[in-house]
Amino acid sequence: MRALLFLAAGLLLAGCRSDREAARQPPRDATSTDMTPPADERPVIVAFGDSLTAGLGVDAGKSYPDFLQAMLDARGYAYRVVNQGISGDTTSGGLERLDAVLAMKPEVVVLELGANDGLRGLPLASTRANLDEMIETLKRGGARVVLAGMTLPRNYGPDYIRDFEHIFTDLAKKHSAPLIPFFLAGVAESGEHMQADRLHPTAEGNRLVASNVMKTLEPLLKKR
Repeated sequence: MRALLFLAAGLLLAGCRSDREAARQPPRDATSTDMTPPADERPVIVAFGDSLTAGLGVDAGKSYPDFLQAMLDARGYAYRVVNQGISGDTTSGGLERLDAVLAMKPEVVVLELGANDGLRGLPLASTRANLDEMIETLKRGGARVVLAGMTLPRNYGPDYIRDFEHIFTDLAKKHSAPLIPFFLAGVAESGEHMQADRLHPTAEGNRLVASNVMKTLEPLLKKR
């Protein structure tokens, strides 16, 4: 009988110790074994362009889309900027990439293409037609398009430059698309904000470009 009492007391003490140890353990999160990050549900802004969008020649995180994302976050806009810039791309290359852009279901697309067409002296009629088709296709896909206006170095001649610049103003008017008058305004004119090639902005130049974009983009945005 005495042995049974000792056994019962021992089991009781062991149970108390187990309860105390269990109490010291942190509560187990039912999702702790799920390492999948939550989906980013923010509406998408696609920065669609060439090397000026890609951030050629600057460190990672210093492209204009990176600075634009930081500006949006600081002002309380819950959007996700996706950089779809490819160095050397032309408007014909942009047409080939449209399906990939539309697959992201963007709310806004900042369309920055055409500079390489002009620098290569490609027919302006083709540049115009390609941009026209891109804008129309993006609009049908449900995106608002912000068009980035461009110009060319002065040695391309006044007539060619004038006709090139008119592509952007004409298409913006045709499609009622917000126009960034000159994508590199306040940057291209300043040697300190351009890289040695005189074609691509420095990191600080990209920050200024993001400010140019933000001025035209912000009226389209909603705080959520």
